[in-house]
Amino acid sequence: MNPQVIVALVKRYSFLYIRNPVRGFELIFWPAMELLLWGFLTMYIQKETTGDFSTFIRFLIGATIFWDVLFRAQMGVSISFLEDMWTRNLLNVFVAPIRIKEYLAAMFCMGVLRVSIVVIVMSVIAWLLYAFNLYAFSWTLIPFFIMLMTFGFSLGIISVSLILRWGQAAESLAWAVPFMIQPFSAVFYSVDILPKVMQTVAWCFPSTYIFEGMRELVKTGTMNWNAIWMSALLNLVYLAFAAGIFIWMFTKARKLGLLTKIATQ
Repeated sequence: MNPQVIVALVKRYSFLYIRNPVRGFELIFWPAMELLLWGFLTMYIQKETTGDFSTFIRFLIGATIFWDVLFRAQMGVSISFLEDMWTRNLLNVFVAPIRIKEYLAAMFCMGVLRVSIVVIVMSVIAWLLYAFNLYAFSWTLIPFFIMLMTFGFSLGIISVSLILRWGQAAESLAWAVPFMIQPFSAVFYSVDILPKVMQTVAWCFPSTYIFEGMRELVKTGTMNWNAIWMSALLNLVYLAFAAGIFIWMFTKARKLGLLTKIATQ
């Protein structure tokens, strides 16, 4: 793996945002709107009902930020690939001496950059409007974020694999795939709220353990390391599965000549 190739690809994707700020607008706009919506909704519920809702508000704001970590990591991978499609640069990338692992590594780096920007924006908004200090979690944010980003990368690879096989008809999956697993990940509620069948499915996703662990940390101040290790184990399974799907779809697309078709659509 050549680090210079990865840096060159990251620069290429970064220039798309630097030279056209409109592309980066959605990176700030949607997370900010999501946090404003859920934050003000919980404040309204607290105002109109009795009882202490401070912990509930922290649950919801924390879940909103953590969900965007997963979502933006996934989008960092899938949007980078779509940018090459939209600018008709896909053939240039694969004609160049670039290995698949270098291409994926560059997309992972873009995912990390997107997540970093989103977390900074959302943490500032949460602190100013809701007195929620994300960094009060201190170092415990690191394993949470790593697990969510890794799962997001796996979902991004799966999204790209489907687009490789079915072209523009599957573009919407870049946005749809994360939301397919959101109800099962128990982002805004605990797993025991779900029906028994859905609970079984929920525990098959690494994100579920992270959101449950986040709520436990907020409520008790205790880090659930069992949840972290289970999430890490499942992440390895999903990452291997996503890599296998990508290699299979890429090989099939190349043999069927779909790369040329996708790149010129």
